[in-house]
Amino acid sequence: MENKEHLTLDGLQRIINIKATINWGLSDVLREAFPNTIPVKRPLVEVAKILDPNWVAGFVSGESSFMVKIQASQTKLGKAVILIFQITQHSRDKELIESFFSYFGCGKVYIKDELKSVLDFRITKFNDLTNIIIPFFKKYKIIGVKALDFADFCKVAELMKNKAHLTPEGFKEIIRVKEGMNRGNNNYFLISSYSGRSMFDFFI
Repeated sequence: MENKEHLTLDGLQRIINIKATINWGLSDVLREAFPNTIPVKRPLVEVAKILDPNWVAGFVSGESSFMVKIQASQTKLGKAVILIFQITQHSRDKELIESFFSYFGCGKVYIKDELKSVLDFRITKFNDLTNIIIPFFKKYKIIGVKALDFADFCKVAELMKNKAHLTPEGFKEIIRVKEGMNRGNNNYFLISSYSGRSMFDFFI
């Protein structure tokens, strides 16, 4: 772009070839508009064994999801609460994804989307989440907006420990917490900016 190559069809195609290998690749619209795209080859990066828990916390701060899922069940309330910790990566990082299974000693690796070559490392067993994952990230802190999701995740886990999810009142509280998670937590940034505090000050 600095050399103005993006202003030529050949230069633009070269950029599209690069974009095809970044993140989730090309959208359907771009694939249709540039049918001659040949994704550039990326070198295979061999992942060393994970040794530093602080690296794990940093990676999870940017690349993970803490989720609360509500699904139909045969309980009295007709609904069940499922906690999910998930890390999603491109299949080229399969070795990295599998290393989390070895590191934590729990969870499973799933093919999320074969077309886009997406893999998930996922932990859903309640005991693994409460005995391994939650204590780990309470010790090795997650930062940024993901820290808010983790805090809410812990709240729901505590409610479930106390069997609150089996009562109408407790279930409503879990729904309330769930609605504020993930994108809902972006509201915290708005509050922070309106109060004249930076995001860094807010989390301090």
